[in-house]
Amino acid sequence: MTIKKIMAAALSAVLCVVLSAAAFAESLVPGGGAVGIRMTTDGVVVAGVSEVQTPNGKRSPAAEAGLKKGDVITRLGGADIGTAQDFKTALAQLDGSETTVTIERGGKAKQLNITPAQDSDGAWKLGLWLRDGVSGVGTLTFYDPETGVYGALGHSISDEATGEALPLGDGGIYKAQIVGIVPGEVGAPGQLDGKTDCTKFLGDIRINCGCGIFGKADFDGPTLETGDFETGKATIRCTLSGEETREYGIEIKKVYSSAEGTTVMLTVTDPELLAQTGGIVQGMSGSPIIQNGKLVGAVTHVFVNDPTSGYGISIRDMLKTAESAA
Repeated sequence: MTIKKIMAAALSAVLCVVLSAAAFAESLVPGGGAVGIRMTTDGVVVAGVSEVQTPNGKRSPAAEAGLKKGDVITRLGGADIGTAQDFKTALAQLDGSETTVTIERGGKAKQLNITPAQDSDGAWKLGLWLRDGVSGVGTLTFYDPETGVYGALGHSISDEATGEALPLGDGGIYKAQIVGIVPGEVGAPGQLDGKTDCTKFLGDIRINCGCGIFGKADFDGPTLETGDFETGKATIRCTLSGEETREYGIEIKKVYSSAEGTTVMLTVTDPELLAQTGGIVQGMSGSPIIQNGKLVGAVTHVFVNDPTSGYGISIRDMLKTAESAA
């Protein structure tokens, strides 16, 4: 997806909640349309560490405490932190004495001691750049008319520094259209430029994990049976302009199966898609893969050094996680 500074361009581990997909229909509405994505985090994410100019020189309380880019702050002093406003309010209560900051790093909670620095204006600061949300455009993979659950992206919305899935606070998907293309080149993944209409809410986000984002929505359209990958010709469905969804030819080169799930290596073969995008670009993540008339998976990542090739995730693995959103 084109969520700024979030999309990873290499294959990440597929870590999902493994549940039965029996509650889902054998036929799903395939996606391919662009959706705007807006998500807040549960806690605030450290986007960077900076220095504070004090009367006695520069200090970086955050660096001294051991805070790192990608840490998620969930508590400051005695206050729980869910949003940037929570952090601002808690920061205003500091008096310069040592306090504690609780973070999540690598999926584990950790408490650090931190001593604020007073700047030239008399304000207490920690030397942090923070963010508590992301937004961008991705591709819808499927919709199940029986449960009302959708799946998109095929990978998590992750922190750029750590590659780990951002903790979900709240979020939704919105109507969007593609307004431009930056073609991919060797060493420089391209992207689809999208425009989101935040007045047109489509559905919520209930799960953000290695298999994608999932929630409840209301779409319509003809259904396809689900199936399994095999090597050979296939198509992907995506949107390159406006809201028009089309299918483009690919070839599945290899199928990898393990206890963690099934992924594939694929190559774009469609001349028109290659001419417009150079292959797979950011924003195409989640594009449904259709083979032998069945919905078998979704595009997830592109090779940095070969934009014509990338990876895909199986629809079976996405459905295992999707049941948690039902």
